[in-house]
Amino acid sequence: MQMEINPDLAEVRSALRKFTQEQLEPLALEIDRIGEVPAEAWSLMRDAGYLGMQLPQNYGGGGFDMSTYCLALEEFSRSSRVFTMLLDYTSGLAPLAIARSGTAEQQDRYLPKLARGEWRAAFGLTEPGAGSDSAAISTTAKKTENGWVINGSKHYISGGNSAELILVIALTDKQKRARGGISAFLVEKGTPGFTVTRTDTTIGSDAIKLGELTFDDCHVPDSALLGEPGDGFKIAMGSLTSGRLGVACSCIGAADRMLEMAVQHAKDRQTFGKPLAERQAIQWMLADSATELKLARALVYQTLRSVEAGEDIGTAASMCKLYCSEMVGRIADRSVQIHGGMALMRGFNLERFYRDVRHYRIGEGTSEVHRMLISRDLLK
Repeated sequence: MQMEINPDLAEVRSALRKFTQEQLEPLALEIDRIGEVPAEAWSLMRDAGYLGMQLPQNYGGGGFDMSTYCLALEEFSRSSRVFTMLLDYTSGLAPLAIARSGTAEQQDRYLPKLARGEWRAAFGLTEPGAGSDSAAISTTAKKTENGWVINGSKHYISGGNSAELILVIALTDKQKRARGGISAFLVEKGTPGFTVTRTDTTIGSDAIKLGELTFDDCHVPDSALLGEPGDGFKIAMGSLTSGRLGVACSCIGAADRMLEMAVQHAKDRQTFGKPLAERQAIQWMLADSATELKLARALVYQTLRSVEAGEDIGTAASMCKLYCSEMVGRIADRSVQIHGGMALMRGFNLERFYRDVRHYRIGEGTSEVHRMLISRDLLK
C-alpha cells in the first residue's frame, strides 16, 4: 500500500505519475545525451500547470502547499533530476522569497513571469569562501544616494548561468553580519556590473549547470532591495525548510525508481540457472533498500504534515535532508551492484541516476553541516 502525506494527495500522485511516465520520461535520456533542456520540456510543464506551483494564484501560480510541491518533486525525480530543477527555478528558493517578502511592485514585476516559466530565478548565496557557513559571505552592498552598489562574487549557483533574475545575498554591515547586517537584492540579467564569468558542469547531468557570478560596482536601485535592510539572512534561512524537504522528497523519488529497477532486474536476470532474486545476497540488498526507503518516507511525510499544521519542527528538516540524501546514495550503490556491468554504461537509466544523486549529500547543506545543526540543537 502506497504511503501518502495525506489521503487527498493520492489522486494527485496518480496524475503526477502518469504525466511523468508519458510526457517527461521520453525526454529524460535525450536531455542527458545533449546536455540541454529542450523547449518542449518547459512547454509540457507549463501547459500542465507545474511551473510556479507554490506561487500565489493571483500571479498565475498554482497556489499549492508545500506538501503538493514536494510530492511533485518526488514524482518528477523518478524520471530525472532535471525536471525538479524546472520547478525550483520557478517556484523554489528565490521565487518563494519574493512571494513572501517582496513589495507589491516586485511581486507584480517578477512573479507572473516566473509562474509562466518566461523567467528563471537563481539563489545567489554561496561564495568561494562561504558555502555552508553562509554568515561568512564577503560580497558587499554599499548604500548610495539613489540605490546600492554590489561588489563580490558568487559561485556554484544552480541555474545562475542562464537565470533572468538572481536573488543576491550581500553584506551591508560588516559588524552586525547575520544579526542584521546581511541584505537581499534582486538583480536582473543584463544589469551593468553583473556578469556570468564561468559556467560549470558537474558529475550529474550536463543539463544542470552552475554559474559563477561576478559583481563589479554593480549598481541597483533601492527598489531592488528585498525586504528591509538587514533582512537578508532571515530571508535566506526562511526558504531553507522548503529547500531541505524538497531535496528529501527528490531523494525518495529517485530511490523508489532505482529500487523498482533493481527488483525487476533481479527477477529477470538468470545466473547459474537461477534468477538473481533467489540469491540471498541480492535479497538482503533489496530488503535493506526497501526498509530504508520506507523509513525515509515516514520521516519526511510526518515532517510535512507538521509543517502544514503550523507546528515548530525544530531540526526535523535537517534530519530529513540528511537521512534521505544518504539513503538514496546507498540504494543507488546497491542497485548498480545488482545490475552489474550494464549499470556502468552511458545511456542506461541507472548510470544516470547514480551520477545525479551524489549531489544531494552536498547541495542544500552538506551531511556534516546538518549533523552539526542537529547535535547543536540537542546540546543547547
